[in-house]
Amino acid sequence: MRVSRRKVLAGAAGVTTVGILHWPANAAEFTYKLGHDEAISHPQNVWSLEAAKKIRDESGGRLIVQVYPNNQLGGDTQMLAQLRSGALELMQLSDNILANIVPAANLTNIPFSFNSEQDVWTAMDGELGRYVHAQIEKIGLHPFEKGWDAGLRHVFTSGKPVHNVEDIKGLKLRVPAAPLQVTFFKAIGSSPTPINNNELYSALQTHLVDGAEQPLFSIEAAKYYEVSKYVSLTKHQATTFEMLANGVAWQRLPKDLQEILSRNFNDAAIREREDIAKGETTLGTQLTSQGLTIIQPDRESFRAVVQQAGLYAQWRDTFGKEPFGMLEKVVGKLA
Repeated sequence: MRVSRRKVLAGAAGVTTVGILHWPANAAEFTYKLGHDEAISHPQNVWSLEAAKKIRDESGGRLIVQVYPNNQLGGDTQMLAQLRSGALELMQLSDNILANIVPAANLTNIPFSFNSEQDVWTAMDGELGRYVHAQIEKIGLHPFEKGWDAGLRHVFTSGKPVHNVEDIKGLKLRVPAAPLQVTFFKAIGSSPTPINNNELYSALQTHLVDGAEQPLFSIEAAKYYEVSKYVSLTKHQATTFEMLANGVAWQRLPKDLQEILSRNFNDAAIREREDIAKGETTLGTQLTSQGLTIIQPDRESFRAVVQQAGLYAQWRDTFGKEPFGMLEKVVGKLA
């Protein structure tokens, strides 16, 4: 079944905020909050809303999932703290931010390792994903089986176009508060500036930064085309999200509700990935119509600098040869 953004948002009519499901919870046995940082129109939110409705219906109203998109519960790092404390029961969190407390999550963020969405999910639905999830469980969080996607990441700028690695030198680029990305962007000569996602639009608008790097869906959904001029299709990193539950909140649910919750969010994750993959092939045209210039850069010039800097070997030694080898089984030799 295909679910359009319009259909899902229309289905939420009458709730407290358009695109957010806050079902009346007074009759529910369990009312769980789900927070994430994507915009209301993003497929991640659209399919989260669909999953929440199915969970409500299949559980007979026993389990209500209230969806809070667009950093409404705080930035990524704030929501992660809430999740760990139990103040927030559910969260969709990008692996690059999760890597601050689960270093193995960075294995999905090795620059220029994935060339396609298919590569990403071959790895994360397989041996590598199971390894990362085992590390997540060690810190008291419950990872759902299927991860969510935001697409491959691209550099976008408000002034200078980026055609190759030389063009990026000296540019002040917003990056997430993720050590691996900071290391990578320093290595290729830019000035990485960690800023929470909910502050990025204003940072671009006020020229606090020269640009940033995001997947195409995020650039469109958050309207970054209003404060940028160029998108360089670098495809430098994947943007995978984990669907996470606070461990205590997960164990509190009866087995039948655990099954309903996990099955519906796993199914929704697959549908969301399909939308992201399709969008990668069409959003370039849409963003061009919104005033952005799309650039096909020399990706190999970036990868060569990363290789020459010895970063692949460094990351292999940091994460361990065995888990790094799980990545290389899918993408080929890196170090």
